[in-house]
Amino acid sequence: MLVSRFTSDLRPRIEVPIVNSSAVHRLRLVSGPEGVSFLLLLLCSVLKRTTSFNGVPVMGMIHGILFILYVVFWIMAWQSQKWDVKRGAVLFVLSVLPGGGFVAERMLAKEERDGAPAAKAVAADAAA
Repeated sequence: MLVSRFTSDLRPRIEVPIVNSSAVHRLRLVSGPEGVSFLLLLLCSVLKRTTSFNGVPVMGMIHGILFILYVVFWIMAWQSQKWDVKRGAVLFVLSVLPGGGFVAERMLAKEERDGAPAAKAVAADAAA
C-alpha cells in the first residue's frame, strides 16, 4: 500500500478527453456483437418453427447477456457524455431493432473519431 501511494505520485498525469471515455468505447464494442446475436436469435427462432433444430435457448442466453451489457454501458456512456434525451433514446431504440446494433456502432465510432457535440459544448462552457 505504501509503495503504490508513492509510485502513483511519480507517474505523469494524463488528461483524457471526454469523448474518448471508456464507457462510450465499451458501448461501441458491445453494440456489434449484440446486433449479430439478435439476428442469430431471430434465425434460430425461424429454424425452431420450421425444422427440428432448436438453438433458441443457447442464442437466447448469449443475446440476453450481450443486451444487458449494452444497457449497462449505455447508461454509463449517457452519464459520462451528458447526452440529451433524444441521443440517449435513439441509441436505446437501436438496441432493440434488428440491425440497429450495427448502426449504433457506426454512430459511436464516428463520435469517438470526430468528437461528441455534447463534449464540445461542455468544453466550450468550461473555457468561458
